[in-house]
Amino acid sequence: MLKAAGKMTQPLSPATDYYFEYTECDSTGSRWRVAIPQHPGACTGLPAPVRGTECTFSCKAGEFLEMSAQECTQCAAGSYSLGSGIRFDQWDYMPIGFSSLATSLENSLPGYNSLTCNSSSWAPQGNYLESNRDECTVSLIYAVHLKKQGSVSFDYQYPDSNLLFEFFVRLVVLRWGKKVVNPALLKNIHIEGVAYTSECFPCKPGSFSRVPGSSSCEPCPRDTYSGHGASSCTPCNTSTQYAAEGSGSCKDRPPCSMKDYFQIHTACDQERKTQVIFKWVEPKICLENVTGAVTLPPSGEREPCPPCNPGFYNNDTATCSPCPPGTFSDGMKPCQQCPAGSEPTLGYEYKWWNVLPSNMKTSCFNVGNSKCDSMNGWEVAGNHIQAGAGSSDNDYLILNLHVPGFKLPTSVSSHSGEEFGRITFEFETSCTADCELYFMMDVNRKSTKIVESWEKNKTRQTYTHIMTKNASVSYTWAFQRTNQASDVSRNVARIYSITVSNAVDGVSSSCRVCALGAQPSSSACVPCPPGHYIDASTSQCTECPPNTYLMPHAAPGPDACKSCGPSSKSDKHSLCYSDCHFTYTEGNATLTFDFSSLGPVGSLMNGPSFTSKGTKYFHHFNISICGGKLAVCTDNVTDLSITDSQREKEGPNAITTFICQSTIIPASGRGFHTALSSQSINLADTFVGTTVDNNLEGISVTPDLFPKTSKKVPDVNFYYSSQYPGLSHQRLSNFHVFVTVLCCGPCPAGTCDGCTFQFLWESSGACPTCTERDYHQIEGVCKGGNQDLLYVWNEPKLCMGGVPLPAKKTQTCEGIEFWIQLGAGLGAFTAVLLVSLTCYFWKKNKRLEYKYSRLVMSANKECEMPVADSCAVMEGENEADMEDEVVYTKPSLLGKLKAIASKRNGDNYENVQLNSAHSKTLVWS
Repeated sequence: MLKAAGKMTQPLSPATDYYFEYTECDSTGSRWRVAIPQHPGACTGLPAPVRGTECTFSCKAGEFLEMSAQECTQCAAGSYSLGSGIRFDQWDYMPIGFSSLATSLENSLPGYNSLTCNSSSWAPQGNYLESNRDECTVSLIYAVHLKKQGSVSFDYQYPDSNLLFEFFVRLVVLRWGKKVVNPALLKNIHIEGVAYTSECFPCKPGSFSRVPGSSSCEPCPRDTYSGHGASSCTPCNTSTQYAAEGSGSCKDRPPCSMKDYFQIHTACDQERKTQVIFKWVEPKICLENVTGAVTLPPSGEREPCPPCNPGFYNNDTATCSPCPPGTFSDGMKPCQQCPAGSEPTLGYEYKWWNVLPSNMKTSCFNVGNSKCDSMNGWEVAGNHIQAGAGSSDNDYLILNLHVPGFKLPTSVSSHSGEEFGRITFEFETSCTADCELYFMMDVNRKSTKIVESWEKNKTRQTYTHIMTKNASVSYTWAFQRTNQASDVSRNVARIYSITVSNAVDGVSSSCRVCALGAQPSSSACVPCPPGHYIDASTSQCTECPPNTYLMPHAAPGPDACKSCGPSSKSDKHSLCYSDCHFTYTEGNATLTFDFSSLGPVGSLMNGPSFTSKGTKYFHHFNISICGGKLAVCTDNVTDLSITDSQREKEGPNAITTFICQSTIIPASGRGFHTALSSQSINLADTFVGTTVDNNLEGISVTPDLFPKTSKKVPDVNFYYSSQYPGLSHQRLSNFHVFVTVLCCGPCPAGTCDGCTFQFLWESSGACPTCTERDYHQIEGVCKGGNQDLLYVWNEPKLCMGGVPLPAKKTQTCEGIEFWIQLGAGLGAFTAVLLVSLTCYFWKKNKRLEYKYSRLVMSANKECEMPVADSCAVMEGENEADMEDEVVYTKPSLLGKLKAIASKRNGDNYENVQLNSAHSKTLVWS
């Protein structure tokens, strides 16, 4: 038998069935290249592992690492490479490596099911990535192996001030998170620090790369387009089509409409005339010679120029110039020097809009549409400035005003109301669809915050914002016609006037009375100390009367000093506060309260509250009840955008006022080591007064919210208000706060309407001070001739402090044994006396009965009475009528006593009355 011997060789799999990757670097800095099957489980026919390139190896920009040869190769035309970086700028689909994770926070509401968020995710929208529009918390995660020090950059947009948008970089994990209904937009993610890229990225539609080895793609010029991975751009048929720069396709030109042009006014000429000019929105994309198209109105009509804005003047030139320092003008007259005893009021007052002021600029922004970047967001229009056309209706049309700082007038104290300046503007919005106007503020170039916003149609109205710190600030107006991509809306916003007071680089439209120096010849303005007003007659600083405070921005004179409210006093005329004492009289009773035990500043926390999907937070309030010490609310969130020196210069991010509120997020709820305190706001900077009444200076208590628990002790109401809440409509609207202290809320955040805050403070410290009427005396038993006197409080006790309970007293007394003995002796004597009298009168009565019987017997013996005159019947008398009646009169007790006395005197007699129908009473003695 012949036996064959040999080795079987298995054929290699096609290259499309596998791909190459490097293993992790070992301790020597080397690695291996291995083949990974495209389909799991297909492990046969794969190339054997080979030693790879060094771990520090990377290709240059425009090249990629061709893994089969392990060499750097140039990218082909129509593609690009960053070398050691990755860029994501095309979002037609979610790129490989990105994932969305919908999670629920651990502090969720009862009954909340986290599975309801499983369908929430970030969604690609072509030019950008859009977050979910529901209320779930969704994270966008991308994992990448960083082989060297790198960086990450991205463009984002989130217009909602309630949006929580976080970005974390932890080792190799990038996460973008949000939790709000309005979406966040994300695009142009660029990551540096990868060791190599194994492929080139094709140019996205609307861009191209001409030559191999490109590190980026160029956008296609206007009226051209390109597809995916293009090396050149294709022209559009410009007679009927158009394409914006960077377009992936051509679009048909629509008929021209009123939206496609706008009106401007030219600068004033030498004759003080301006021309009305109508211009097409550039680039012009509409057709004029088709059905339904409008034509451009004729331009060139000349109109008289409006006057210069206040603080500016015109010296027979085409432009308005600012008045020199120390002078003022109303915009129509030449600049003049301020009279003696006055100084210019600095600021801006823009109400004529022929040209954009030099400290204002305008722009257009859309994270998903870069073609509006070079367009003006707002256009001047004579007596107003209005939002421009933009490139699409979801563009943000930006108007910005920069104020480098504020300067108070010389005679105004920096502590006068803590107001450094204010901005007031008059505006309106006219919308046929959803639109929104934002007013934002950036202090010291740190971060832009939304101050207020208005949706849909708003009639012409005025808004004022107060600056309570001296800082560089940029005010921004942003108008969005709709938050959806559209080209049919005609929504517009108009601003008629903008006024800024106390601007450090401002001009003057008027003069303000100031205080002069004490020297007779002095003409220079001098600052007044806190609590002093300017006496117009003497131009001197005069101190306000006691228990008054100086009102900010009041006219010079004694009326600038306002009396403090009931039960309050002033501290150097800068503010009024409660001295912790309050007296209330009703009828003949006077109650005195001492609130010192409540402390100068009290704290309370409501809640907890939850967001719709479970985030737990609290509202923490600090309240200054009395004593003059103000409450402080501090944010412990560090702003990393400013340097340590700036942070030290600005001091802690804190609010000092009577009542302030902070939002507290517990440490356990977000995974931090300490709780977060943020969003501190001023609720009350003015103490109005203390009273038991339900109304004080227009602030009303709602008695139904806090029913009274005692009829004897009234509820004491502390009233506060805020003159500078930071936002208002038509006028400065105040926050109103009252604290009711009860002896011993239906609205979850302390307020039911967002403007009136109501707090109930139940404390024994709110009881009146004790007096003699609040206790009573208790007498103890008499022991050994001594008796204790105790004093106890009336129940329920409704007082604190004041008069103390008197100490126990001891007084002499007569015990009960003496009274018992005395009573027993008197009782025995009385009993003996009664028995004796009874026996005597019984014996006496027997004697009388005996004598009586003898008298009766004698009367029956033919009337033989010793002293009788006759017993015969007289003539004319009826014998039947002669029946005698014997009446025995029983002597009374007094008579018996007299009889006894008579016996003693030798006179002893008794009388018996005999009555007859015709005879007198006969008495025998």
